[in-house]
Amino acid sequence: MVKQRVDRLNSLLREVIAEVIMRDVRNPKVSTLVTIKKVDITKDLHHAKVYFSMVGSDIEKKQTLRALQSSAGYISTQAAKKVVMRYFPQLTFHLDDTLEDELRIHNLLEKIHDEQSKRPQPIDEQDEESGI
Repeated sequence: MVKQRVDRLNSLLREVIAEVIMRDVRNPKVSTLVTIKKVDITKDLHHAKVYFSMVGSDIEKKQTLRALQSSAGYISTQAAKKVVMRYFPQLTFHLDDTLEDELRIHNLLEKIHDEQSKRPQPIDEQDEESGI
């Protein structure tokens, strides 16, 4: 029961925080290409980790992370107006690099596949394909 409640709160907070960042945060260092990937709220509901991803250089990502961390209080205040909770959690932002990791792995797998297709096939495999 508690896990379901926490999951619902995580989903709700993800939507609300994304909306607040998109509409209310006026910091020019916060990129418009920020996507809130997930929110992990603690069981006591006092702290929440907000994971985001964005398109841009490493410098832009670090600037956006710093800007979001410095705007965390404002984001919490604006989000608390939209979500009724006894205590609104303290937000900490974290950069989610899983998209870049997945892209890097995909590129490596493609490179391996290309190299394998360029290698000559052993004689036994050539015979099986030709039906001999």
